Amino acid sequence: MARLMLGVDQSTQGTKVLLFKSNGQLYRRFSKNHRQLINHQGWVSHDLAEIWQNVLSLVRQAQQLVRANGDEIVGVGITNQRETAAVWSKTDGHPLANAVVWQCARATELCDQLATQGVAATVQAKSGMPLSPYFTAAKFDWLLQNEPAVAAAQRRGDLCLGTMDSWLIYQLTNGRSFKTEPSNACRTQLLNLETQTWDVTLCEIFGIPVASLPTVVDSNALFGETDFAGELDRPVPIHGVLGDSQAALFGQHCADFGDVKATYGTGSSIMMNIGPQPVRSRNGLMTSIAWRLNGATNYVLEGNVNYSGAVVKWLQEDLQLIDNAAETGALALAANPQDQTYLVPAFSGLGAPYWNDKAQAVVWGMSRTTRKPEFVKATLNSIAFQINDVIQQMQRDVGCQKTTLKVDGGVTKKSVFNAVSSRYHRSRNIVTKS
Repeated sequence: MARLMLGVDQSTQGTKVLLFKSNGQLYRRFSKNHRQLINHQGWVSHDLAEIWQNVLSLVRQAQQLVRANGDEIVGVGITNQRETAAVWSKTDGHPLANAVVWQCARATELCDQLATQGVAATVQAKSGMPLSPYFTAAKFDWLLQNEPAVAAAQRRGDLCLGTMDSWLIYQLTNGRSFKTEPSNACRTQLLNLETQTWDVTLCEIFGIPVASLPTVVDSNALFGETDFAGELDRPVPIHGVLGDSQAALFGQHCADFGDVKATYGTGSSIMMNIGPQPVRSRNGLMTSIAWRLNGATNYVLEGNVNYSGAVVKWLQEDLQLIDNAAETGALALAANPQDQTYLVPAFSGLGAPYWNDKAQAVVWGMSRTTRKPEFVKATLNSIAFQINDVIQQMQRDVGCQKTTLKVDGGVTKKSVFNAVSSRYHRSRNIVTKS
């Protein structure tokens, strides 16, 4: 009988359930996408109930395999999309509104109003991050102001506010555990970076009731026990929770000061390990918490790109220039290398290091001879250009000139990465390792 660990990876596009052997080897993987709810204003939402049912469906498949082979699931770990805001009833656990996805900039006006009150410097000093609708706090504030069910729940003391890890843990434990950990909590912009507790001043700025937020525990704490609503034969412990970007840093063995990784997902998180003391960026980056293990904290510098791998989906689903992502590598290699077409994919503003929520996407430099291959190449190159912008600022902040960039994410599995992105990185003496 094999003793297996079950991992839940709840990401922007879908959910994966993975089974691991005791030696860390991946045994089996199951995945299912969920809907991207995008309205005419470009607001991006997720259906929390749909995500929860997808988790149960995938665990059911995994457990069927485990039973058939006479194996046993002995524990659960979770990694998740981070800044997405979830709201639900403390009484029955039901969602009070769709989740506001990290990509969504609907709270831009709200942040502009806060900026006029002169609180931006306080927000950055306490949280390590610039005032922005990208983070969860502004999304929570927007939900409280614009969703009647959320406001009503707050008035009657029946409100839970959390990131996706807290939502899943609450559901997995049938409401017995309402917890989060520092890698997720710091991305809400409500956690004090130094004390690693919910900051009363930050909560007051965004109008967030502290009582509605989860308890912050170590990243490797016991978060509760679950049988996945009866899908497992017995309850097993939930141990080990990290935001997806920090989990990638940990998984890439970026354990030393200056180690850098880039995740090529829907968006990109570029993250540098800066050790046990926070380094405040002077160049448009964020200071965040990588993890807290047995009470010991590790910090990171981070820059986030809103649209990286998502531009490939844009080519396919919106522009309908390609039938599938696999085509892009060959098209890019067929492009005229002298073509000067550039794409700035600011579909929801620009993140680090620019922090321009009002920036709009633009294509520049096309000529009469620009064809589909050149346009595809420009789109793919936009991923590398944005990531390079962040890496340059990291090097300025810490004076560390590491030449190895560890990479992960869906885009790295495609020919496009070797064909275009890594070629651009090589031109700047950066070696990529997946």
